[in-house]
Amino acid sequence: MCNLYAIMRARAEAAALARAMTDRNNNQPPIPGVYPDYLAPVILKAEDGSREMRDLRWGMPSSKQALFKAASDRADKLRVKGKEVDFTELLKMEPDKGSTNVRNTTNAQGKTNAHWRPWLGPPNRCLVPFTSFAEPDQDYERTRKNIWFALDDSRPLAFFAGIWTPHACVRMISKGWEEIEAFGFLTTDSAEPVKTYHAKAMPVILLTEAERDLWMSDASWEEVKHLQRPLPPGTLKVVGQGDRKDDTPLI
Repeated sequence: MCNLYAIMRARAEAAALARAMTDRNNNQPPIPGVYPDYLAPVILKAEDGSREMRDLRWGMPSSKQALFKAASDRADKLRVKGKEVDFTELLKMEPDKGSTNVRNTTNAQGKTNAHWRPWLGPPNRCLVPFTSFAEPDQDYERTRKNIWFALDDSRPLAFFAGIWTPHACVRMISKGWEEIEAFGFLTTDSAEPVKTYHAKAMPVILLTEAERDLWMSDASWEEVKHLQRPLPPGTLKVVGQGDRKDDTPLI
């Protein structure tokens, strides 16, 4: 899965390309490495229907099933030690690191995945600007080193198809309960050159203004779900290897 990307163009450029009318953090510098739970710029719909750029934390809510299992395992370990367990409180405080990637939007029965369904509609769809993203080499040399991809060597702006939501959870035990705004982006089957290194999946990238407008429109999930598809082979290019950030000067 993609757990690292960069946004090295000016925020104003990203906002203009996405036709965002306002930016709440317009003085923030470029980010050579965005990691899970980092704040990053996202374009979403404001209450008046206009587009707004603001910083959200990367990682959508984890599934209730996953959190329940983790809390149950934690409870079992505490009981073995002879400690009393308030499972309701334990479940509430179970750390939710978040889901950065949104892959399985359809279940085995062909229906919209119940976990993702609340956020696939128009109010929760967003655009996530990036200039490059990294996938670990799992399938070529299997070194797991980062392989960086972009549309070309100049690393032009592009956008992932994202979703977002207000969320309340514990990200880290040391920080406790937090109220945040979270985002993630859709993934799909890999296409070359990503497939050579990471055959499992790659982010969903919206290449054209028309695709971005459709994603951000009032269209239903049924009308936009075809955008969750691989890019034509060769659309992307390998632009770097190994680094944990991408701050290569623009050409």
